[in-house]
Amino acid sequence: MSAPAAIASRDYGRLPDGRPVTEYRLDNGRGLVLTALDWGGIVNGLWLPGTSAPGDSVVLGLADLAAYLRGAGSHLGVIAGRYANRIAGASFELDGQRHRLVANDGPNCLHGGPQGFGASLWRATPEPVALDGSVSLRLERESPDGEMGFPGTLRIAVRYTLGPDMSWRVDYEASTDRPTVVNLTSHAYFNLGGLASGPALGHRLTLTASRYTVPDATGIPLRHEPVDGTPFDFRGARGIGREIGREVGYDHNWLLDAPLDGGLHLAARLHDPATGRWMEMLTTEPALQFYAGTWLDGSLTGPDGTAYTRGAGICVETQHNPDSPNRPVGPDWPSTVLRPGEVFRSATVHRFGGWDAGH
Repeated sequence: MSAPAAIASRDYGRLPDGRPVTEYRLDNGRGLVLTALDWGGIVNGLWLPGTSAPGDSVVLGLADLAAYLRGAGSHLGVIAGRYANRIAGASFELDGQRHRLVANDGPNCLHGGPQGFGASLWRATPEPVALDGSVSLRLERESPDGEMGFPGTLRIAVRYTLGPDMSWRVDYEASTDRPTVVNLTSHAYFNLGGLASGPALGHRLTLTASRYTVPDATGIPLRHEPVDGTPFDFRGARGIGREIGREVGYDHNWLLDAPLDGGLHLAARLHDPATGRWMEMLTTEPALQFYAGTWLDGSLTGPDGTAYTRGAGICVETQHNPDSPNRPVGPDWPSTVLRPGEVFRSATVHRFGGWDAGH
């Protein structure tokens, strides 16, 4: 018999300026458990049915708040924004005005800059358990005009929801008092085998994408090309580690085949043959960034002491294309501009299964 869905909280430490950080624990009552911090909106743990030990989490997490502050550059589990991914030259023009951002990835601005949303304290509100048994945490933040160089005061709300259907849903909403650009995503690193199982490069990935974005040496888009006959063709399940030896490492953008109509469409499927566990991702977004964790070097360790080396976890980040603010708007470059009176909305759903596969 299922237990009641519930949400609890505990003190997680204090920032250098003395502000307290809280960890929230969401439990759908059926064995799916998620923990998240109000610092950066970080998802620092996710457990599937039958698991509970720190090393069983299927997302990479760190031991404590101090570790997150030291390892901020990894963006482990954060809400990435105000603009997820890269903006070329750390600048863009909007309505005839050039906006200079803070560069933190060579010449480019990555995930909103060094003090982006993943390095900010959010206001967290646990919501009452819904009639269907869903349990949610609402995170809110006001990003002031000029933060990291971005124009406009942006008010953001992000909701994490665990459903009775074994899903983790992320809903994003934002409004502004001045024209700006917005691109939000979750930067969770997944390893469906659990933290202590070794690298996730044996996972098999499927992407509903016929084209990918060819980047320059700094990760800025050059052009879109068909995936046919390339190591970027994941339209059928493909082993992640198969091409790592030939490529520097997957950290690329794919254009999803589904229409951009506001509906949820299947974007990706991740499967761990060793355990039988799988995750499906549905999104309203037009693209995703797949990063295979190839720059993890063992300097970060999990709460169980596991060192995160190359491929320890992988990111599948639903979003708009990198550098969209510097590209003419069109079918391949949907706009990321948000204006006063408009509301930005986006959603991504992660559905889990396979823990009863007999492995």
